[in-house]
Amino acid sequence: MQAAVVINPSKSAAQDIRETITRLSAAHGLPEPLWLETTEEDPGAGQAREALEAGADVVIAAGGDGTVRCVAEVLAGTGTPLGLVPLGTGNLLARNLGMDVADMEGAAKAALLGEERKIDVVRSVRDGGSEQVFLVMAGLGFDASIMADTDSGLKDKVGWLAYVDAAIRNLAGKPVKARISVDGKPVVSRRVRSVMVGNCGKIQGGVEIFPGAAVDDGLLDLLVVAPGKLGWLGVLAGVIGKGRSKDTSVEYFQGKTMEVSLEHADDFQLDGDHEGKGSTLTVSVDPGALLVRV
Repeated sequence: MQAAVVINPSKSAAQDIRETITRLSAAHGLPEPLWLETTEEDPGAGQAREALEAGADVVIAAGGDGTVRCVAEVLAGTGTPLGLVPLGTGNLLARNLGMDVADMEGAAKAALLGEERKIDVVRSVRDGGSEQVFLVMAGLGFDASIMADTDSGLKDKVGWLAYVDAAIRNLAGKPVKARISVDGKPVVSRRVRSVMVGNCGKIQGGVEIFPGAAVDDGLLDLLVVAPGKLGWLGVLAGVIGKGRSKDTSVEYFQGKTMEVSLEHADDFQLDGDHEGKGSTLTVSVDPGALLVRV
């Protein structure tokens, strides 16, 4: 079995995980993995295509959620499994799959020798551009502004708490008029601060932002945030109460396709990476399209 490792060399644990995967491969009679480093210009997709062309039986993404997303975009629908070695700050897909993100050796062993399971991927198109895949969540508005404004130096020092700092600094932003449809039916037409589409439920700090969402249920989860009279206190109460109150500060919807149209362009993120701005977003779930080693 030939493994290929798409690795982000900027991660502090990159050298350690190289040694670990090489040692585990030798111990289990596997050939030396093919090592493919990401770059700023190509954060993983080109390397994943190279791995497939080389005949890799498993492609391991060793990096953060951005690296994982880029590799998965290429592997989805191919039948070649994705292995995960989480080296990022959030590592959200790994967490949602129940992995111990602090156990690097366990993750490496699972990527090489683990069982395979199918998970959903989400196909998205922003402003009529080219299709992009995501595995965890996409967002327009406040949540994407957080990603855009997070201090990378602070993130290196305190991890996911750096997102809290960015969130506080962006609380005072302005709402934007949004029109949202789920499975072709209009569900929202009003001013909002954030629209998030999720493929699974947990974010940083173990917070379950999409209650009951599962990465293999064939459904998308939609969260609409629109602070009302109580402001962000109402949003907090809505998230804690999982949107069950009559207050529309937080609303949840489920479906297989979703369309979002904003009055003007706002910040946009995919799996925690700021991707610029957008005013329209169309998403659809591709059930079971990706094999993952766990």
